[in-house]
Amino acid sequence: MYRILIADDEERIRSLIKKYAEFEGHQTAEAANGMEAVEMARAGLCDIIIMDVMMPELDGFSAVEEIRKNSPVPIIMLSARGEEYDRIHGFRSGADDYVVKPFSPKELMLRIEAVIKRGGKNSAGETAHDVFEFRGLKADFTARLVYVDGRRLELSPKEYELLSFLIKNRGIALTRERLITEVWGYDFYGDDRTLDTHIKLLRRSLGTYGACIVTLRGTGYRFDCVENRLEKL
Repeated sequence: MYRILIADDEERIRSLIKKYAEFEGHQTAEAANGMEAVEMARAGLCDIIIMDVMMPELDGFSAVEEIRKNSPVPIIMLSARGEEYDRIHGFRSGADDYVVKPFSPKELMLRIEAVIKRGGKNSAGETAHDVFEFRGLKADFTARLVYVDGRRLELSPKEYELLSFLIKNRGIALTRERLITEVWGYDFYGDDRTLDTHIKLLRRSLGTYGACIVTLRGTGYRFDCVENRLEKL
């Protein structure tokens, strides 16, 4: 049973999500605008947040950014805006998933379950002093921090998890299916665009080291930082 904060200025949407969530045995709380959502998140009153984008007082993107300053609570963004730019903006703000309206309440419940499970799974299994370094690129898996030339990168949770999996399997051709399964989980209900969006964000964040993420046409990706690629960096 999870405590779900439903942040949406439409009472009809809040009621619909609440109905399905409580039927699944979850507890719910509601916020009618972004500021209310931020305050409730700061109070630690939820295990996951469903955050609408277009809300009064403080929009969803800004609310997520505020929450991320103090809390790693999982956040699923909900929006009628499904263009790539909006999805990227959502992930950049710190969202863990992005659902486009109109949506299936049942699918949303499955996404909630998947996001929370992934959060628990990905917080384990990293040993002390587990660090990868290549020239100016440093990934500290123990602290979940990534640096480029001494500058700390502000990666979203999914960007970090994808980069971590790529680095730990460096030199190995990873299919799109395996990346989605390992990073998003077997019960991920989405499409390849989610993976492509995160790869694009990672490359942009890594700057010149984005060249280490090699596209394998028709297959997937490989993390390949080796000496014979230095001239490309």
